[in-house]
Amino acid sequence: MNMLRSQRARTVLTLGLLSGAFILFIGAVGMIAAFHEREVVDGVFSLGQLLLVLAPFATAYIASDRLRESEAEAQVMIIGGVAVGLLTALPTVILLLFNSAEYRFLLDLTLKLVPFVVATIYAVRLHRIGSDQRLIIGSWLAIVVLVGIVTFSFALIFEIKGDLRTVLPNISRDWVDVVTFDHRNELMTGIFTLLLVSAGAGAAGSIMVLAPPIPRKALLYGLGVTLIVGAFGETVRLILQENVDRDTLKLIFRRDTLRQNPALLLFIVSTISGFLWAKFGQQAHLGFSNLEPSRRRAVNGVGMLVFAGIMLMLPWLIGRTLSDVAVTIGIFVLMGLGLNIAIGLAGLLDLGYVTNYAVGAYILAVLTSIGPLGRLDGVFTFWMVIPVALLAAMCAGFVFAVPVLRMRGDYLAIATLGFGEIIGKLAISDWLKPLIGGAQGVQAIPKPIFLGIELKNPEELYYIVLVASLVTLFVSIRLNNSRTGRQWMAIREDEDVATAMGIDTSRAKLLAFTLSAATGGVAGAIFAAKVGTVFPNSFTVFISINVLSLIIVGGIASNPGIVVGAVVLIGLPELLREFSDFRFLMYGALLVIMMIKRPQGFVPSKLVSHEIRTGVKAKVAAAD
Repeated sequence: MNMLRSQRARTVLTLGLLSGAFILFIGAVGMIAAFHEREVVDGVFSLGQLLLVLAPFATAYIASDRLRESEAEAQVMIIGGVAVGLLTALPTVILLLFNSAEYRFLLDLTLKLVPFVVATIYAVRLHRIGSDQRLIIGSWLAIVVLVGIVTFSFALIFEIKGDLRTVLPNISRDWVDVVTFDHRNELMTGIFTLLLVSAGAGAAGSIMVLAPPIPRKALLYGLGVTLIVGAFGETVRLILQENVDRDTLKLIFRRDTLRQNPALLLFIVSTISGFLWAKFGQQAHLGFSNLEPSRRRAVNGVGMLVFAGIMLMLPWLIGRTLSDVAVTIGIFVLMGLGLNIAIGLAGLLDLGYVTNYAVGAYILAVLTSIGPLGRLDGVFTFWMVIPVALLAAMCAGFVFAVPVLRMRGDYLAIATLGFGEIIGKLAISDWLKPLIGGAQGVQAIPKPIFLGIELKNPEELYYIVLVASLVTLFVSIRLNNSRTGRQWMAIREDEDVATAMGIDTSRAKLLAFTLSAATGGVAGAIFAAKVGTVFPNSFTVFISINVLSLIIVGGIASNPGIVVGAVVLIGLPELLREFSDFRFLMYGALLVIMMIKRPQGFVPSKLVSHEIRTGVKAKVAAAD
C-alpha cells in the first residue's frame, strides 16, 4: 500500500513539475505575453491566459487518468488534480517573487538553502535503505558542494546583474500582467489568483476524468469548439462576412474577438451536438455498416458529391484572404504528395526537395516573364510552360539521384541536403545572374489566362491548385497499388532483401526520385505565377523541412494525412502570423510530441497502422 501511495505521489509530482516547467519556459521565451495580445472571449480571457489554464487542466486530466488505472479513489484523484494545478503554478510564483524588488531577499535565501535541502533529502533516502553512515555523510557533503557551486553561481549572477530582466528579458511587466491576471500592482493578490485558477483548472481536469464517458465527450467537444472559434476569431469573421450582414457580425464579434453571449450560446449548442454524437454516433455507424452494399455505395456517392461541391465553392465561401491561404496549403500539398513517393513509398529520405520546387519556379519565370529577364517576350503562356517545368524538375531529380543511388539513411539525407543548399547558392550567384537575376530575381511574371479570363485572384488560382492536387492524388494512388509501388515498399522495408528478390533497386530508386520531383516542379511553377516574382530567398532548405514535417505529422505514406499535415503546419501559422517568431519552436514541440505519442501521424496509412499495432517491425528487428 505504501509503495502504491508513493507511486501515485511520484506521478502527481512529476507531471505537475513538468507542467510548471512548461509554463515557465513559454513565459521566459515570450510566448505568454505575445499570445495575450489575442483575446479568446471579449472581456473574459486571452490566449495567453488560456495557456495558463489549459496546462494544469490537461496535465491533471492525464495524472487522474493514470491514478484511475491504479484504482485510486475519486477523492484521491481530485486532490491529485489540485496538487498538479498548484505544482504547475509553483515555478511561476517563485519567479514572480524573485522578480519583485520587495521580495528580492527570498532569491538569495532560497539559492543558499537549496544545496542543504537537496543533500538532506538524499541523505534521508540513503538512511532508509540502510546505507553506511560514512557513505551518507560523504554523499551529503558532496551534494552540498556540487549543488552549491551551481546555486551560488546563480546568486552571484543575479547580484551582479541586479535585475532578473537582464537575464530573462521576456520576464517583463506584460508577462507579470498576464500571469497575475492584471494584478501587477498587488503582487500577493495576483499570486493568490494564479494559484486559485491553476488549482481550479487541475480539479476540473480530475472531475472531467471522473465524469461519465458521454457527458465528458460532450463537454470536451463544446469546450474545444468554443475555444477554437474564439482563438481564430479573425478567421471565423472573415468566413462569416462573406455570407452574413455587418450588423449580425457586430452582434457576434467585437472587432475580431468573440463576444460573451455568442460564446456561451456556441458552447451550449456544440455541447448538445457533442452529446448527441457521443450517444447516437456509434449506432449510426453500425447502421451504416449494416446497409446493403448497393445502398452503402449510394450513401458514399452522395457524401462524395457533397464534399466535391464544398471544395468547388470553398473560395467563394471563405473570401479572398483565406483563399490565398488555401492556395498556399495546396502548393505544399502538391509537394507533400510528391515527396511522399520518395519517403513514404520508397523510404528515401530526401532533404533537398526544394531543388525541384526552385527549378519549376525559375523555368516558368524565365519563359513567361515580360520583364528584362524574359527570354521569349511572353511568347509562352502558363499552360504551355507547366509541362516544361514538370519535365525540367524530373530531369533535375534524375540528375541529383544518380550520385546518391548507393547511399542510405542518414548519408542519403545529408547528401540531398547538400543538393538543396547548392541550388540556393547557384540561384543567388553572379554566375547565373544574367539568366535568372541573382539576388534581384525574376519579376513581371504574368498571371495564367484561361478562356480569355486572367486568373489573378486567389479565388481563381485555387482551382489550378485543386486540379493539380487531384491529378497528383490520382497518380499517387495508382502508383501505390501498382507493381512499381510494391517494389518501392519492398526497398523501404529492406533494400538487401529486395535486391535478393530480384528487384532492380537502382532503377526503382531512380524512378522514385524522378517521379517525386515532378510535382515539386508543378508546385514551383504555380507559386511563381501566384506571387508574380521569384527570388532566391524563397527557396531555402526550410521548404524541404516544412514538406518533410507535414508528411511526418500527417502520416507517412498517407495521402489524406498529407492534407491534414499541410493544414496544421502551413495553414495554422498563416492564420497566426503575429506569432511567427515562435513558428519553429511550435514545429519542434509538435514533432517531438508526435514522435512520442503518435508516431504514425494524425491520419496514418493502413499499412503503417498495422505495423505499429502488431509490432511487425519490432519483431523483425529482434530477429536480426
